[in-house]
Amino acid sequence: MKKLLIVLAFAGVSMVSMAQDDPTLKYSVATNSFWSNWFVQVGADWNAYYSSQEHGNGNSKSPLKNFRSNPGAAIAVGKWFTPGLGLRTKVQGIWGQTVYNKDHHPANRYWIANEQALFNLSNMLYGYNPDRFWNFIPFAGAGVGRSMTNDIYAMNLSCGILNQFRLSRKVFLNLELGWNHSEADLDGDNGIMENRTSYTWEDKDNNLYAEIGLTFNIGRSTWDKVPDVAAINALHQSQIDALNGQLSDANAEIARLNNLLRNQKPVEKPNAQVIKEFVAAPVSVFFNINKAKVASRKDLVNLESMAKYAKENNAGLLVTGYADSKTGTPAYNQKLSESRAATVADHLVKMGVSRDKVEAVGKGGVNELSPISYNRRAVVTVK
Repeated sequence: MKKLLIVLAFAGVSMVSMAQDDPTLKYSVATNSFWSNWFVQVGADWNAYYSSQEHGNGNSKSPLKNFRSNPGAAIAVGKWFTPGLGLRTKVQGIWGQTVYNKDHHPANRYWIANEQALFNLSNMLYGYNPDRFWNFIPFAGAGVGRSMTNDIYAMNLSCGILNQFRLSRKVFLNLELGWNHSEADLDGDNGIMENRTSYTWEDKDNNLYAEIGLTFNIGRSTWDKVPDVAAINALHQSQIDALNGQLSDANAEIARLNNLLRNQKPVEKPNAQVIKEFVAAPVSVFFNINKAKVASRKDLVNLESMAKYAKENNAGLLVTGYADSKTGTPAYNQKLSESRAATVADHLVKMGVSRDKVEAVGKGGVNELSPISYNRRAVVTVK
């Protein structure tokens, strides 16, 4: 029996490993907690007993004959450790018969308790699908039985097929066919056949049953698909590349405008005043999300050119603050835009521009530039 249990366990682990090693994502699920994927099963049986001591009596082998069949009941508790491999503890029995011949079959009350490994071949072969209507689940296990009528215990092996039909995420209809193969005294009579030279199924007590019942899933009963990490990383990288490209273009444009500012030449006016020609391009200063502190000191270099022009030509400057409308409420974005405008105005004053020449206003949240981060800015223009 130990060898058989080892073989069954090895087969179950091997089948699940093959399913999970498949490179296609349909076989991959995330591991759930220990308290997930538990279930309870209840069912009604129709049992047929084939006793070891009836060999050679010429009895009908039909499981429907009244001298060998009885109703029964079953209950089980189990857990799925993967979509393809589970374990359950099942107790069944109550009414049975010790079969000698069709005229001699005394009643035998009994129970059988088995620990069984479940193999959901539907999920193993075709991938996990929580909405699949029919699941085909072979099982095998071992346990112990007892004749309550005669107070005799017997070791037991079991196997069978469990068919589950989905009624809802929490409830399944069960149709089960099984075989309990026990030591010769489970039916209450421990007589041993004589002159038996080889092992056959008739050397033992055999219990065949058909069962209809319900499975009730407890707590979480589904599995999360493993995300395609490679695809997610590729998407993130493409977004980062796009943002880097836009930032590079913006930096190139800022550098071009700075170069124009630095190379302005004085122009003679008819009134003999010498002023500098200035390209009235606005200067943008950017901020991080929900912040009123300048994000990069590079922006202050551009601001110095604007401050220098304002001082030399006694010009007024308008600082307009903005926020990203996708984050924050309108009231919050209005205050944030005013704070950003005030921050840039303070930098201009520190650069030597008279306070009365700088006007700061906030325009609240906007969504006019792409990417979104470009809306978190303050813009300086010549009045």
